[in-house]
Amino acid sequence: MNNEIFESVDHYISNLLGHEDDALIAATKSLKEAGMPAISISPNQGKFLQVLALLCNAKNILELGTLAGYSTIWMARALPKDGKLITLEFDPKHAAVAQKNIERAGVAGQVQIKTGKAIDILPQLHSEGAGPFDMIFIDADKPPYAEYFEWALKLSRAGTLIVVDNVIRDGKVLDENSTDAAVNGAQRFNKVLGASSAVTATILQMVGVKEYDGMAIAVVK
Repeated sequence: MNNEIFESVDHYISNLLGHEDDALIAATKSLKEAGMPAISISPNQGKFLQVLALLCNAKNILELGTLAGYSTIWMARALPKDGKLITLEFDPKHAAVAQKNIERAGVAGQVQIKTGKAIDILPQLHSEGAGPFDMIFIDADKPPYAEYFEWALKLSRAGTLIVVDNVIRDGKVLDENSTDAAVNGAQRFNKVLGASSAVTATILQMVGVKEYDGMAIAVVK
């Protein structure tokens, strides 16, 4: 089977269940307008994150990798009125675009964007007592994924849901001789996840408009 059928089914599901309103559509358009990479999650993946947030009754969410705020909006809309989402973004330009999109979506009151390197901000959050978070979504630069996961554990409690995107890399994680930094980061994270006794976890393969990749789903023990 080629990817065309997977894309068609992805659109079929999205049309039924992954409806995008004007704010989400505008967030996607803002990527091109601002010259940003078109690497946001798909509508179905956004809806999936929203369902997961609802399943774990999330009131306190942490996101690593804001980009234009597309995934941020999906998750923020699952929060109760007194819920909060902190999202970390390295690029100030991306953060500015995301802020506008988040305001347009009507969730600015629940979302706080912190700008800087996630690997620097995570220890600050820990020392400030920002956690424990109910849900943590990791979708940032891939090389330090294993370190992000370790910090996620420190910012968690028993029952916290940790979701990590892009861990299959079009199947390239099977290549033990890969020199691709993103692939190597995913490989290292996957090994750490597999060896971790702190979580119950699995990886879901995903195909569709984002081609072939996967998400790791872990629940802290």
